[in-house]
Amino acid sequence: MANDKLAIIGGSGLYDVEEFKERELLDITTPWGNPSDQILKTKYNNKEVYFLPRHGRGHFISPSKINFRANIDALKQLGVTDIVSVSAVGSLKEDLPPGKFVLVDQFIDRTFARNKTFFDEDIVAHVSMAHPTSKALMNACEESIKKENISYQRGGTYVVMEGPQFSTLAESNLYRSWKADVIGMTNMPEAKLAREAEIRYSSVSMVTDYDCWHPDHENVDVQKVIKVLLDNAAKAKNMIKNLIDNFENHIDPNDPTNNCLDVAIITAPDKRSKKTIEKLNTVAGRVLNK
Repeated sequence: MANDKLAIIGGSGLYDVEEFKERELLDITTPWGNPSDQILKTKYNNKEVYFLPRHGRGHFISPSKINFRANIDALKQLGVTDIVSVSAVGSLKEDLPPGKFVLVDQFIDRTFARNKTFFDEDIVAHVSMAHPTSKALMNACEESIKKENISYQRGGTYVVMEGPQFSTLAESNLYRSWKADVIGMTNMPEAKLAREAEIRYSSVSMVTDYDCWHPDHENVDVQKVIKVLLDNAAKAKNMIKNLIDNFENHIDPNDPTNNCLDVAIITAPDKRSKKTIEKLNTVAGRVLNK
């Protein structure tokens, strides 16, 4: 579909790609405040794509302080239909070593200090999060990863912790007992808000280290972790170029995200204030302005 637009949310190094010649930095304002930083609009092989540095350029926003609502609203304003999150994670499994990519399909949300919904005032909505990532978009990511011969796992559970501190050993072992695969601090409430905004979402998690459960963890020096991060970033850049080329081939017109608000809003029409309808215009105007 010609109107499908892809955005990448990730580290600021991911869009330092030589082939991205046309670059425009966009200042977007939202009813929820300002997004993490200016959004880069660029083209690759004549296809438009947007990049949003989740922690701001230079990584100055703590995970708990990211304005996730503004980030998602701003991308929705730009007509984005598909978001691929690229993030660094710790591994909770022996067979997910540093350097491996995981196509996450489930989350356990352990965050507690964040605004998690657009529908917190006057208008209540309950979207399904049973399957929080888009299968078709995962297919596009998988094809892009395979093309680069990157070691990866399709499917996996991401524990989202509040941070910014890393886990205690007891916590790490608890998450392992839950059979979770990776742990990070950024994909929630991002995935929930993308769903509320009817934007398809996929998560590519790049393992940088084993979490503290691993007996060798204390012997890992910081230089090795940084090397993995840089290696992962180089692989991710190539994956992203492939993704820009192929994602439109994988669009599913029947993806449940596309119209999930049709059955989500429970508040009676006469209880919905004009002010809140206006605030939600970008995210939910499709259903609220009928």
